[in-house]
Amino acid sequence: MLTRFASVMTIFFCAVSFLASAQSNYDHRETFHPQFYPYPGNEMRSASGEPGPRYWQNRADYSIQCKLDTTTHSISGELIITYTNNSSDALRFLWLQLDQNIYKRDSRASATTTEAGGRWANGGFTDGYQINSLQTESAGIWSAPPQQSITDTRMQVWLKNPLAKGEKIRLKLNYQFEIPEYGTDRMGRLLTKQGWVYEIAQWFPRMCVYDDLQGWNTMPYLGAGEFYLEYGDIDFSVTAPANIIVVGSGELLNPKECYTPVQQKRWEQAATSNTTVMIRSASEVNETSSRPSVANITWKFKIANARDAAWAASKAFIIDAAKIDLPSGKRSLAISAYPEESIGKNGWQRSTEMVKGSIEYYSKKWFEYPYPAATNVAGIVGGMEYPGIVFCSSKSMGEELWGVTDHEFGHTWFPMIVGSNERKYAWMDEGFNTFINDLSTEAFNKGEFKPTFFPDPTAPFMVKMVFGEKMDGLYNIPDVIQQNNLGITAYLKPGQMLTQLRNEVLGAERFDMSFKEYIRRWAFKHPSPWDFFHTMENVSGEDLGWFWRGWVLNNWKLDVSVRDVRYKKGDVANGVEITIENLEKMVMPVKVKVIETNGMEHLLAMPVEIWQRGPRWTFDVPATSEIKQVIVDPEKKLPDVDRSNNTWKKSGN
Repeated sequence: MLTRFASVMTIFFCAVSFLASAQSNYDHRETFHPQFYPYPGNEMRSASGEPGPRYWQNRADYSIQCKLDTTTHSISGELIITYTNNSSDALRFLWLQLDQNIYKRDSRASATTTEAGGRWANGGFTDGYQINSLQTESAGIWSAPPQQSITDTRMQVWLKNPLAKGEKIRLKLNYQFEIPEYGTDRMGRLLTKQGWVYEIAQWFPRMCVYDDLQGWNTMPYLGAGEFYLEYGDIDFSVTAPANIIVVGSGELLNPKECYTPVQQKRWEQAATSNTTVMIRSASEVNETSSRPSVANITWKFKIANARDAAWAASKAFIIDAAKIDLPSGKRSLAISAYPEESIGKNGWQRSTEMVKGSIEYYSKKWFEYPYPAATNVAGIVGGMEYPGIVFCSSKSMGEELWGVTDHEFGHTWFPMIVGSNERKYAWMDEGFNTFINDLSTEAFNKGEFKPTFFPDPTAPFMVKMVFGEKMDGLYNIPDVIQQNNLGITAYLKPGQMLTQLRNEVLGAERFDMSFKEYIRRWAFKHPSPWDFFHTMENVSGEDLGWFWRGWVLNNWKLDVSVRDVRYKKGDVANGVEITIENLEKMVMPVKVKVIETNGMEHLLAMPVEIWQRGPRWTFDVPATSEIKQVIVDPEKKLPDVDRSNNTWKKSGN
């Protein structure tokens, strides 16, 4: 009787102790609510996640001729936009983005972002875009539109006649602007020993997106929110003094006019070389013979089916290149442009090797790189991406240089190929890219630059920060997210989310198949978050509403505990019942490790469905001796916010 009494009292005190512990916040009906999608599929966007049979998007083609004035640090240009309306709506007006207006003293960004400080604060002010003339074409005749107006970083242009479905219209603009020295870490100019390095982006008025979800997308440019752009062909020319070297998005169409005969031969050699070929070396930068002996040169570029274009220019540039091998058998060209100061231990002299490795990996793993060249530029910008060209800090070396190069070129896939709305959904841009960066870094040169200073995202202090009460959730626009939180909300957490989905929910094979199909379906198109959700579910064969609710739509957290361990009828010979409890609102599949006193171990993998009927789950373990220890998530793979309750130990251990 004493034994039986002791057993009863043990159970009683266990019950009392657990009743005194934290109460669960979990609501299984909310997590597994059957109605996840806010609208059904339609002919524009299928419920399977594919573009529907009547999916459309408008098109914007650009032809730009500009001149770089190195005395006034300014650009003047003429732009012709050919805009095609593929929607069923007759458009009576158009909206354009005037991003340079962010640098005006009276801009909304100056009143908010600059005042708040941080990465996107303007270091100085300019007059923004000076639009000298604007005309539209009708029946071959150019004339001023009936009405136009500029509101901060947007311009509205009214048309003489509504633009019907399938019709095109051309707009011609003459404009100029001063290049800011620090342009919200997206463009600017850096003074080096051999001269200025110009990194030029957001340098021509661009069409706002008109889509089936919102119509005109006209959110102002404030700094943190990036861009949402239409696709089209962009050909552009840059006229600059002959001592300046220009690199740009896409293919250089006239290398024979831009480089010396010796450099042309090196250029051709690089196109077939797996190792870096020096086009202009550091020792040649100050030699007049390293540039053609003319006053000015016009550099001509073209990039097809792209959403943007950028370029860089400097008389200080060292240029090197190597070929990129693509899965189809095609080739691209990896190019690096950097000043002498950027050479160092694992410095920019290795940039082209990094560009080649990054793009070859992503092309093989996910989707083939679509552009004829990939250029990495060292300058004042810490890290920013554009189609076919990226800007990275001139000070980056080694692990940091690989990390920023790989990250910015990873953006080729998100959002250059998969054209999601960066202005609204940073997690679909930065987060998806952060996820693929982890895999490429593991692969590059056998993990040479695998991070040594980044903490494990599942480490307790990281989990508490990522899922803390003051952390912004993913489903917020970047300009709403607190600046100190953006690195986690836009980058780390969504990257971690996809890693969890791949490793802990779907498995690598099903995830990779689904993710690759998402990229294929939405290449050069405009997916919404729901198109992504639909695709991942339909291809993988899993209902993931519970997952998206926890990670994306809400700022939920995970806390799984061991609630109880008891022997049936007080005797281990009758079997063991173990109860685990979910104390918070997020759910995940979970593994439980059970260790017996005789040394035998059991590893049980519990599917997420154990949480469908409530916060507790009780399961049997066929033990042959007393239980020594029970551990939830023994490999510490899950982002559990409180690991102190993950382990139960036999009294006396």
